[in-house]
Amino acid sequence: MGSLSVSGVTKVYGVPGAPGAVTALSNLSFEIANHEFCTILGHSGCGKTTLLNMVAGFERATEGTIAVDGTPVGPPGWERSMMFQDYALFPWLTVRDNVMYGPRMKREPKDEARRQADELITLVGLAGFEKHYPHQLSGGMRQRVALARALVVCPRVLLMDEPFAALDSQTRSFMQDELVRIWRHEPKTVMLVTHSIDEAIKLSDRIIVLSSRPGRLKAQIPVDLPRPRDEDHPVYRALKKQLRDMIHEEMEEG
Repeated sequence: MGSLSVSGVTKVYGVPGAPGAVTALSNLSFEIANHEFCTILGHSGCGKTTLLNMVAGFERATEGTIAVDGTPVGPPGWERSMMFQDYALFPWLTVRDNVMYGPRMKREPKDEARRQADELITLVGLAGFEKHYPHQLSGGMRQRVALARALVVCPRVLLMDEPFAALDSQTRSFMQDELVRIWRHEPKTVMLVTHSIDEAIKLSDRIIVLSSRPGRLKAQIPVDLPRPRDEDHPVYRALKKQLRDMIHEEMEEG
């Protein structure tokens, strides 16, 4: 399982109502179904990463509830694994040892942790690089390691904070295709945060658009296109224009 529910969530930094308090999110509600790939889209400052951090358990909501399979989220745990923008790999560990870290923290026997790690390393296309260190890998390869490490603990929900933002355009496009391939092989509930309209359309089953700060639910848009997605398809182009107009409207109002 892995359904995610966000209900009436408000996040205020500082004392609510006091001078200097900043409301990042306001009365936000939506649900993500089990194994659905859902993207949170909005321009900078709308509260996307704040929302992701609350789902992960790094921050707490000021009001409202966030639940996975009906259970309110608590501190960070294996059932909600995170992929960050900056890889967040341990530079002193090899590829294999980085991926084994999660199973070892779950107290899996070393041989079983290694088997699980090697299986995921092969899935993400890095077989043969098990003994390499992060500094010996390209940016795209490092993100493959980060993805393997996030998946190896069998999370119910995979959280992704603009994981391909630091990559060049060609590598980013390739990694998006790879993510879809891996997600089809290892179905997970995915919540991706991005400011890229193309990335949202290319990857998502559904796109949730947030308003300018404080972030509120502006729209929920299903992406009814077969994968892999053709950027020249009329539906793709129409959806891109619709989303671009929404974001521009929010930027002007903000």
